[in-house]
Amino acid sequence: MKMRCLNPNHPGFSLYGGRGITICDRWIDSFQNFLEDMGERPKGMTLDRWPDQDGDYKPGNVRWATVRDQQNNRRYTVVIEHRGIRKALTEWADETGISTESLYKRIHVYGWSPEKALETPTRKYVKK
Repeated sequence: MKMRCLNPNHPGFSLYGGRGITICDRWIDSFQNFLEDMGERPKGMTLDRWPDQDGDYKPGNVRWATVRDQQNNRRYTVVIEHRGIRKALTEWADETGISTESLYKRIHVYGWSPEKALETPTRKYVKK
């Protein structure tokens, strides 16, 4: 977090500190404060800015997350709203069993509504 936000020589700086992502005053000079707010890192989890991925590292905008959580929380993640529920395209694919590629094409290439894309079963081809 600190390297990406504060060190211009860090490879990820342009995506964090270079675009204005900062660390709150409470955490910037006190790991103890960070630990009090966030707790120990759970096994297999990493730090994620959420729910505002463009927001700063601060209480209320940071969580411990799995790699999958982080993949679904990127700026370029395709989000679909269906029946009032917003989820990443990959989450809908997992839930429906329709591949991410098919869902993407249905909505962004063929122009289907989210309802049609998510509720139309895929064809099952039988090899002869």
